[in-house]
Amino acid sequence: MSSSKNIDIAKNVIDIESKAVAAIADKIGKSFEDAVGSILNCSGRLIILGMGKSGLISQKIAATMSSTGTPSHFVHPADAFHGDLGMITKNDVVLMISNSGETHELLQIIPALKKKKIPTIGMFGKENSTLFNSVDHALDTSVEKEACPLDLAPTASTTATLAMGDALAVALLKNRGFDANDFAELHPGGSLGKKLLLSVNQLVHKGEDIPFVKDHTSLKDSLLTISEKGLGITGVLDKNDTLIGIITDGDIRRGVEQNGNNIFDKTAKDFMSADPKVISSDTLAITALELMEEYNITSLFVYSSENLKKPDGVIHIHDILKAGIK
Repeated sequence: MSSSKNIDIAKNVIDIESKAVAAIADKIGKSFEDAVGSILNCSGRLIILGMGKSGLISQKIAATMSSTGTPSHFVHPADAFHGDLGMITKNDVVLMISNSGETHELLQIIPALKKKKIPTIGMFGKENSTLFNSVDHALDTSVEKEACPLDLAPTASTTATLAMGDALAVALLKNRGFDANDFAELHPGGSLGKKLLLSVNQLVHKGEDIPFVKDHTSLKDSLLTISEKGLGITGVLDKNDTLIGIITDGDIRRGVEQNGNNIFDKTAKDFMSADPKVISSDTLAITALELMEEYNITSLFVYSSENLKKPDGVIHIHDILKAGIK
């Protein structure tokens, strides 16, 4: 088969599936609104059930719901019928997914759910199917045809169902006022979570790791301190242990180029840059990174209190980048 033929096949699949997703937009109405209201009023969790490919789609929808503020859990219908129904409480809402609307394992569960008066929602590919008529709120996810040329393998139908699940999740997210900070709290290990949650005090160098010299320290000894601490800088303290300046290894290199070895007759105070940029320890690491980029610097001295004398920390740009914040 030629490569151009494969490209045509792929484009045809995308065309069929995109039309299937677009078509279900016209099917969203009062039942969707009622489904959203039922989940919002739920004091428990959203329990999602589906068999086979619908089960896989159910698991993805459950994951999306849980990460966007709607506590959700996938339960396998066969397991539910054989004991796991005990996982579903009367405070929960159940969402069933079936393309045929006649999935035997789901039909078996309906009586038990009705007995416990658990609200039910369904996403079904057949209107007026048994399941469609059995749940409280039925959402039509039917498609004209599958992308599979045999019209057998779930393709367009699973894509449409997934899109309906995303629509439901986003509607719930907006109704809850769920924002980026809420998302970050549920994703502390992700890039967004780190940007919104990781603070300077979690990355800062403290104690003996902070490079300091006195203002009367020779420039030679200042360079040794910079090399020993390995951060490319040293802070300069006056007689009261107050930070009054900063020296970078780049400053010293440029000084040697301009003045030769005579530079080592000078003291730290003679060569420092006054009023170095500082930051508080509760500042977000992403803010510290933005400040470094704005002023083209690689380090910031850190204070954990409002007493702006001797800093109790220092953070380097590499510390932030290594933490996964970019």
